[in-house]
Amino acid sequence: MSIPHFLRPAFISAGLLLAASAHAAGWPEKPVTIIVPSAPGGAADLTARTFAQYLGEQTGQTVIVEDRPGAGGIVGTNASKNAAADGYTFLLSTNSTHAANQFLYKNLPYDAQKDFQQVGMLGTFGTVGVVAPGSPYRTVPELVDYAKKHPGEVFFGYYSSSSQVPSELFKQRADINITGAAYKNITQIITDLRGKQISFAFVDYLTAMGQIDGKGLIPIAVTGAQPHASWPSVPTMATYYPDFVVAGWLGLSAPAHTPPDIVAKMNAYLQAAVKDEATAKKLRALGLTPESMDVARFDAFVKEDTVRWKEWIRISGIQPQ
Repeated sequence: MSIPHFLRPAFISAGLLLAASAHAAGWPEKPVTIIVPSAPGGAADLTARTFAQYLGEQTGQTVIVEDRPGAGGIVGTNASKNAAADGYTFLLSTNSTHAANQFLYKNLPYDAQKDFQQVGMLGTFGTVGVVAPGSPYRTVPELVDYAKKHPGEVFFGYYSSSSQVPSELFKQRADINITGAAYKNITQIITDLRGKQISFAFVDYLTAMGQIDGKGLIPIAVTGAQPHASWPSVPTMATYYPDFVVAGWLGLSAPAHTPPDIVAKMNAYLQAAVKDEATAKKLRALGLTPESMDVARFDAFVKEDTVRWKEWIRISGIQPQ
């Protein structure tokens, strides 16, 4: 039986959908790789490994976490973009890779929307402003007062373009003369903070936890919308400056054209992991607030977050590199 030419596209589309469904039905049939666009041992790496353990237990397949750091997340993200869209390579995507970077770099080798299929959320996080125990300021107002009395003498550290944003926003909102110092990694920031080579920094919750618990650093404010459970008495930046909320997120994205049924199946695993109490407890220990979204909501969230970071970077006055 011949198929009329005007019906052929519909039959072809139906065939592709059936093929995708058949592919997803047996997925995963071999090891799955999650590319992390940052260094081993950081919040993104440990979050990916936590989910990888859960996914491996649920599927019986090996889940490989491959750290590909460099250039503010660009190296690993670009590697993910160029991977086969077969449902076996995913990116541990972040607010940096998929929202901020397009406004922080002039020649980004990927398009966060066109080159990726957003899969799902794992959780959100804020940052915490920290100072050394011997600092002459222990609160945000005291830091502002000191900076105004000592213009040009207060320095903050940052380790990526997006991590520079909270401090630059603070500088603008408080109208203070402070200077940023760029570092290659967050470890050196902590060392120089404790050595009083710099005055303060905003760092992720995971990095800060051990230092704060050990009294090596003093928290003065968090950038999340709510106080962090580990330090309930530490105020939010919005306490001092209305709407001062800078939050990050971690999720999964896949190369564009990854079969939608596989994307949906991975999203289901993400949602189940976040709802699994043992896994959620591990994520919270990493400073993450576990949160799940379906594919459509996560895609919309990434677009909304792009608008937020564009505005934060504009207000901060950071020029693209």
